[in-house]
Amino acid sequence: METNILLENGTNELEVLEFTIGNNYYGINVAKIREILPYQPVTPMPNAHKSIEGIFMPRDTMITVINLPKELGLAESSDYSSDMMIITNFNKLNIAFHVHKVVGIHRVSWNDIIKPDHTINTTDSSIATGIIKIDGKLIVILDFESIVSEISPETGLKVSEIDALGTRQRNESPILIAEDSALLSKLIIDSLHKAGYINVIKNDNGQEAWDKLEELKRKGTVLDEVKCIITDIEMPVMDGHRLTKLVKSDDVLKEIPLIIFSSLVNEEMRIKGLSLGADAQLSKPEIGNLVRIIDGLIQNSQS
Repeated sequence: METNILLENGTNELEVLEFTIGNNYYGINVAKIREILPYQPVTPMPNAHKSIEGIFMPRDTMITVINLPKELGLAESSDYSSDMMIITNFNKLNIAFHVHKVVGIHRVSWNDIIKPDHTINTTDSSIATGIIKIDGKLIVILDFESIVSEISPETGLKVSEIDALGTRQRNESPILIAEDSALLSKLIIDSLHKAGYINVIKNDNGQEAWDKLEELKRKGTVLDEVKCIITDIEMPVMDGHRLTKLVKSDDVLKEIPLIIFSSLVNEEMRIKGLSLGADAQLSKPEIGNLVRIIDGLIQNSQS
């Protein structure tokens, strides 16, 4: 299936691949997908997590296979002949997800994606990044980063890198962040606090961040009250690329350094972010590098 559908930069749109497990409909951002293949036999790995089916090597690249029905607690196929593998790349990892059926691709706006409430997503447990209704079906966009991090915690945000920075001075430069994951938002803010940045303005998506920036701009204080912006890419209502485009197209706000901090930062996404004016782009595990880049950008902007 073709997955390299081109999207114009900063339009607040995404492509969602719809797939099924049993009678349930799920989705994944096409930007995470490298390839979709019919199910192939895998080699089991001893002592692996229960949801890791094993490994296989398409085109001489070793890829870990996660049995998504098992991870979600759903019934597995008795016959794999019609099952599919969705091969993904995010957080610098190549992972294949074993699913039952691939339905198709939908182009949607982030504004149409509903953020799950706290009965589904909590700070400690994230099941979905969003829900969208298409043709009368509710499609749950799964939080694949959290799934992989739960199976293999060392693949997640490397908060231990903050300890390696050593003792740091308190820094009151205000930082505005846009991050929809409650868990990641807490980890990022805690890491920034530990690194000395005690003044963090939290926003749950790009729209909230943009509204805050506009409010401070109207007051005439935005350049004093925001010294750096950190944004995820995937967020409901308004994504990080749209936020970047709005900020860097504004005569006042463009002076604020903006960092894209996302699991989706790869070569293609770097080109997009660069064209939109992002000052830096980092993959999510790199929290130590994030702090170093914030240090440099704030220092440069102040001088």
